[in-house]
This record gives sequence, C-alpha cells and structure tokens, in this order.
Amino acid sequence: MSISFRISKRDAKQVSAIVERVTALIPGACAMVVQMDLVATHANGCPLDFEALKAADDFNLVHDIVGIGRHLDRVSGKLTGGFRPRFARRAA
Repeated sequence: MSISFRISKRDAKQVSAIVERVTALIPGACAMVVQMDLVATHANGCPLDFEALKAADDFNLVHDIVGIGRHLDRVSGKLTGGFRPRFARRAA
C-alpha cells in the first residue's frame, strides 16, 4: 500500500496558508512536516475542511495539527487511535 499526496491546487493553496499560520503559532514546527501531515490525512481517508481549519481559532487549529501529528500512520496515511480532527469534513 502506498500513501497518496494528491490534492487539488485549491486545497494546496489553503494548506500553504494553514502551514504558515501553524509555524507562527507553534515554535519549532516544521513546515514540511505539517504540510505533509495535512495532505496525507486529507488524501488517505479523512478529508479535511481546509477552509474551516484556516479560519479556526488558535486553540482548535493547534488541537487538530497536534492530534494529526500524533495519530497519523506515516505508512498508510490513515489516522489511528480513534482520533478524528475537529475540522474533518462531515460525511454526506
């Protein structure tokens, strides 16, 4: 099984804006790791609402970023441990 990093150009622009904000909020956060974690999560089974995440208050933004970082299986791109980001898209 290989991990996917395929997202739309629109989503990629939103991810960049989120990463910029996160690296300003969290000292020592690596922009590349945050970006890869968000993209992997979104592209491998837990689509994120990037627009809502970008507009989130600092506490909820950091909650999702740190939670994704802790629970992302970097081989499959799936979230583990029952973690579901607050800004995961709702199922239709």
